[in-house]
Amino acid sequence: MSRKPPVEDPDYDDMTVHPPEKWAVGLPAIYSASEPALVEMGPGRAFTLLTKVNQKDGFDCMSCAWPDPDHRKVAEFCENGARAITWEATPVTVPTSFWAEHSVTDLLSKSEYWLGMQGRLVEPVYKPAGNDHYEPVSWQKAFSLIADKLKGLASPDEAAFYTSGRAANETAFVYQLFVRAFGTNNLPDCSNMCHESTGTALGETIGVGKSTIAYDDFENTDLIIIMGQNPGTNHPRMLTALEDAKKQGAKIVAVNPLPEAGLLRYKNPQTARGLLGRGTAIADQFVQIRLGGDMALLQALSKRVLEAEDRNPGTVLDHGFLQTYTQGLEALREHLADLDEDTVLEATGLTSAEIDELADRYIASERTIITWAMGLTQHRKSVDTLREVVNLLLLRGNIGRQGAGASPIRGHSNVQGDRTMGIWEQMPETFLDALDTEFGIRSPRAHGVDSLKGIEAMQRGEIKFWFGLGGNLVAAISDTAAAEAAMRGTEMTVQVSTKLNRSHAVIGREALILPTLGRTEVDLQKAGPQFLSVEDTVCAVHATHGAVPPVAPTLLSEVSIVTRLARAVLGDDGPVDWEGFENNYDTIRESISRVVPGFENFNADVRRKGGFVLPNGPRDSRTFNTATGKAMLTVNHLEPLERPAGRLILQTMRSHDQFNTTIYSLNDRYRGIKKGRNVVFVNPDDIRELGLADGDTVDIFSEWKDEPDRELRGYRVVSYPTAKGCAAAYFPEANVLIPLASAALESNTPVSKAIVVRLEKVKAPVGSSAAVG
Repeated sequence: MSRKPPVEDPDYDDMTVHPPEKWAVGLPAIYSASEPALVEMGPGRAFTLLTKVNQKDGFDCMSCAWPDPDHRKVAEFCENGARAITWEATPVTVPTSFWAEHSVTDLLSKSEYWLGMQGRLVEPVYKPAGNDHYEPVSWQKAFSLIADKLKGLASPDEAAFYTSGRAANETAFVYQLFVRAFGTNNLPDCSNMCHESTGTALGETIGVGKSTIAYDDFENTDLIIIMGQNPGTNHPRMLTALEDAKKQGAKIVAVNPLPEAGLLRYKNPQTARGLLGRGTAIADQFVQIRLGGDMALLQALSKRVLEAEDRNPGTVLDHGFLQTYTQGLEALREHLADLDEDTVLEATGLTSAEIDELADRYIASERTIITWAMGLTQHRKSVDTLREVVNLLLLRGNIGRQGAGASPIRGHSNVQGDRTMGIWEQMPETFLDALDTEFGIRSPRAHGVDSLKGIEAMQRGEIKFWFGLGGNLVAAISDTAAAEAAMRGTEMTVQVSTKLNRSHAVIGREALILPTLGRTEVDLQKAGPQFLSVEDTVCAVHATHGAVPPVAPTLLSEVSIVTRLARAVLGDDGPVDWEGFENNYDTIRESISRVVPGFENFNADVRRKGGFVLPNGPRDSRTFNTATGKAMLTVNHLEPLERPAGRLILQTMRSHDQFNTTIYSLNDRYRGIKKGRNVVFVNPDDIRELGLADGDTVDIFSEWKDEPDRELRGYRVVSYPTAKGCAAAYFPEANVLIPLASAALESNTPVSKAIVVRLEKVKAPVGSSAAVG
């Protein structure tokens, strides 16, 4: 074993604050990626895994859904990908003695960082009702306990089955099949908390809730507009695509409240210029927008496009495209004519000149890509905002054209594939009909619960059993206190996991943890070594093969766990050959080929080097599967976010050394934070106006009209160049500030990027300060 797990949580008293970086990656990223890998795994294991990740014969990185280029470099990974691999592939394991030494109450007192650092889970454990300790059990006993609970429910709808985006296509397919054969559509997933707004808006307006571009489009575009996204931390390999686009002459505009290092400059560690020189400037224009101002900006841009057409008829709009493929232009034109410029400027915090500059860039571009992430999807009006992204693209025909399109960037490696495979509480009738025909079952048709509705159903006592296929819902979802209380009210919770997290400590009266193989590990079944598949953010599907032996022989694959549970609950005499699915994953893919459109030759296509790309009507043929058969230009009513005097609008965000709720370290290198997370980033002008000073300790209170205030105690104020009137704090700690009721219209995604807060100074210091500039 290369290291011992920490005995105690780290002390935040050692936290220091330094000036933020103005560039991303470079030599520090090489050190940050390699040092933990060598210490944690050793040179041999580290070399094996880092040379196999994202290769055509290797395994898919679990840290994001960024697509792979056709030509792969030897080192086809980023700093955060290396951290994710090191985190999963550690040889450190949780010993049997751990469960007697640590009660659930003790685990509750630990941080996410401490829990994860204990190592890999390697044996099933069970916490009986009335007991404060987990205890090891056999796999057979674990499945029997779960089956007895499920079969004892009054209705299948008293159970909910959550999915993390880690689950591969084959796992997701058999999982949703089991859940529907059991009799419920309660299939919440992590997408409910991130890109659900994207799927809702794009599905309605262009007929597919996914990206309309291919990877190569970045090399053939004139303009890339990056909105509400931090690629330097959340999708670092995207920086190489942006650098390549700039080499081809593309311009890049970044729209974001925070001047993130990866939006400013990139030092490519695989080039001499990146290692030794200044690297590549990314943003040609940085648009520092206020939180909640994106919809106003997009409407202002569309209005300027229409006004430019009025000044020079026939030269700005793509009339042929609009007439043939779209509907709603005149209604949009009439609506935007009344858009008030002062309202736009107040909502965005921008000047007319800044908006004019961006509009001129867009009008001059023949091929434009707009990319976005959580900065656009986690607002009350996110669905309307994303409809405005579509409006802007459609006006100049920027969908279904090479080098142009809508590009939502997914966070988890197979969250998009999971939805394709049926992980959704409201799958369309066509999918359910095909599933029923393939297996001779009758899937329920009533819609199930999403993540927020699942928590609310627990509060009402309607959901008594919770199963988590990966993930860490109680930490990831909003309203932490309410979510934890709801989870504790269930009769049984089950988590399929590789490592400990808070969802193993916030549990029902009975609880089980089922350890599973990681993406990096060889999956050996009766038919031999198996591979899985994933779908990336541009709809490309490819195989993923484990590269190293499992960390323990006791581990089961996710497919094995799901199929064995299905046999325990449903029996072996039903219409589904669960054992056959477990023995040979080709049989799963054969069924997928007859159920899921685009996978007709799945087993053959996925074995091609690099895999295959799914059909995409808007991208491939300008076919729009909407209610009208055309792409929809929509009218959306602007409701600017109000900020009361003396208050700030706060967003939650990841640190650089973090993946979702997984905390790799307590540092945030690009933002200048070391050995701490209890910080709130505030504009220096706001600090002065609020009567505070950089380094003060404050309590953060969120304010709601129909809800009590929520609070975070003991946070250090960090003077930071965020947009005026805005603030930021780390996810998931700041989730406590967001009530369950604060959700995006239509998509029901938690509103994590627009929280009205007040800061109250307290006496106790948090950490120490270096020079801040």
